[in-house]
Amino acid sequence: MDNRINEIRRKISVLRADMMEVEAAIRGQIKQDLDCAESAARLFAMRQEVVAWIGDWKAAGGGERLPTVQERLKENHRSPEKNKPEKNKPEKNNKSEKLRVVARR
Repeated sequence: MDNRINEIRRKISVLRADMMEVEAAIRGQIKQDLDCAESAARLFAMRQEVVAWIGDWKAAGGGERLPTVQERLKENHRSPEKNKPEKNKPEKNNKSEKLRVVARR
């Protein structure tokens, strides 16, 4: 059951990201004074799909608050080892390695 809940959450997250792209496309079309009816219809269909997935998620036992796309993007999913400098590379000291260029007359 827990795998099903996680699968539904992943689908909702992907769908929300796609919705943000469609919303950006709609804003671009409006700025260029173009017809955005087709994009708006796609966005409404996506919203209905999200509502259906949320219903399935709740029926499967999901109860915690779903994060928004912005909250998901702000989360740090990197392992702490990636942030550390490599041991083989010597650290550069900018003052000792900096070359000074002087114009000659």
